[in-house]
Amino acid sequence: MTVSPFRRVIGAVAALSLVLTACSGGGSAGSDPELSDKPVTIRVTWWGADARAKLTNEAIAAFQQKHPNIKVEGQYKDWAAYWDALATTTAAKDSPDVVQMDELYLASYADRGALYDLGNVKKLVNTSQFDGEALATGQVGGKQYALPIGVGVMAVVVNVDLFKKYGVDLPDDKTWTWDDYARIAKELTTKSGGEIRGVGGAPGFDAGSLKYWVRQDGGNLFDKDGNVSLKPQSLVEMWKYGLELISSEASVSASTMVEDQTAGFTAGSFATGKAAIGTIYNTQITALQKAAGADLRLLQQPRVDGADADFFKPSMYWAVSSQSEHPAEAAVFLDFMLNDPGAAGILKTERGIPANKEIRAQVEAGLTGTDKTAVEYMNRVTPGEAPVVTPNGGSSLEPMLQRYTQEVYFGKTSPEAAAEAFVKELQREVDAAK
Repeated sequence: MTVSPFRRVIGAVAALSLVLTACSGGGSAGSDPELSDKPVTIRVTWWGADARAKLTNEAIAAFQQKHPNIKVEGQYKDWAAYWDALATTTAAKDSPDVVQMDELYLASYADRGALYDLGNVKKLVNTSQFDGEALATGQVGGKQYALPIGVGVMAVVVNVDLFKKYGVDLPDDKTWTWDDYARIAKELTTKSGGEIRGVGGAPGFDAGSLKYWVRQDGGNLFDKDGNVSLKPQSLVEMWKYGLELISSEASVSASTMVEDQTAGFTAGSFATGKAAIGTIYNTQITALQKAAGADLRLLQQPRVDGADADFFKPSMYWAVSSQSEHPAEAAVFLDFMLNDPGAAGILKTERGIPANKEIRAQVEAGLTGTDKTAVEYMNRVTPGEAPVVTPNGGSSLEPMLQRYTQEVYFGKTSPEAAAEAFVKELQREVDAAK
C-alpha cells in the first residue's frame, strides 16, 4: 500500500480561511532589503519533536556565531498545535519571521499575502544548487514563496528476503510495467501458498499515488489556475487496477488496507512480513527497515512509455513571513540553513534528503545503510515537471481520496461513479476557499 510520509491533519487548519487576514504580500522592505548593521532579533518556528529541536537549536547557535548581530529565537510545537498557532499569529499580524511550511498549506498562506516573495532577496539566498523542478515546488502564481529543505520521490519497496524465500525473481525496474507488477505480486502469493500476499495494498490511499497515476496519463491533479484538472478516467483506471489486485489475491484485502492505514506504515502488512511489495517515499526506507528487520530494496515504479510521472515531493520548506520587519536577516538565515556546510553537518537528513545538490553530496558521503540507499535511489530517478502546488481548499484531498477509495474497494460504489463524485467534491472545496 502506498503510504504518505507526512502526518495527516484536517482540524489543525480547518479555520485557516477564516482567521488568515490579508497581508501586504510583498514584505515591508520590498525588493533587495538591506541587512542592518545593528542588533536584530528574528523569530523562527517549526513543527517537530524534541530531536528536531535539539539539532535545529545547534544550527541556530552556529548561525549566530557567523552573524553575531542577528539573534534568533526558536520555537516549536507538534504538528497540529503548530498550524493552529501559525494561523492565529498570522491573523494577529504577529507571525514569526521565518516559518517552516508544508506543501498542503503553502498556497493557502501565499494566496493571502502571508508569505514574503523570496524573489526580492535573490542576492541573499543562493539557489544555484537547487534543481529547477525542486524550486518549482515552492512557487505559487509564478513567485518563489518557499524553498524546499528536503525532497523525496516515490518508490516501490521490496522485501528481498521474501522474494528469495519463495523463489521469485526481482524485476528489472528500468523496464517493468504495471502488468508485470500484478503478475509478480500474484506469483508471490501463489508460491507462498497464501502465507503472504504479494503486495501490501492497492493504489488510492494517498495523494502521492494518485498524482503518479494521473501523471502517467499526461495530466495533473490541478492546473496552473488551481482548479481540479484530473480526468475522472484516470481515477477509474487506478481503482480498477486495484480491484484486480484484490480479487486475484495479489494484494491484501480491502479491510486489511484500512487496518494498515490505522496501524501506520511501520506496523502494516509490509513491515510485518505479510506482504513482499509496498510503495513508499524513498526517505521512509530507514524507518521501514528498522520495523521490518529484513533486506529491503528500492525499485523505480512501473511506468507508461513517454510519461514523466515521477516528481519531487518536498519534505517541508523554509519561508519568510510577509509581516517580518527583518526580511533581509530572515533571508540570510534561510541561506545558512539550506546552503551552509556547517549547518548541513549538524542537520544531515533530519528534515529529509537535502534539496541543495551540493549539500546532498556532502551529506551522502557520510551516510551508510538505508540512508545511503535513499539518496542513491533519488539520484537515479529523473523527476518530470513539478506538480502544481495544492491550491487553497485542496488540503482535504487525501482524506477525501481515502473515503472514496474505501467505497470502491469495498464494492459500495463503482469506480466510474466515485471518480465523478470525487472530482466534483474536490472542486467544490477549492471553489469555496477562493
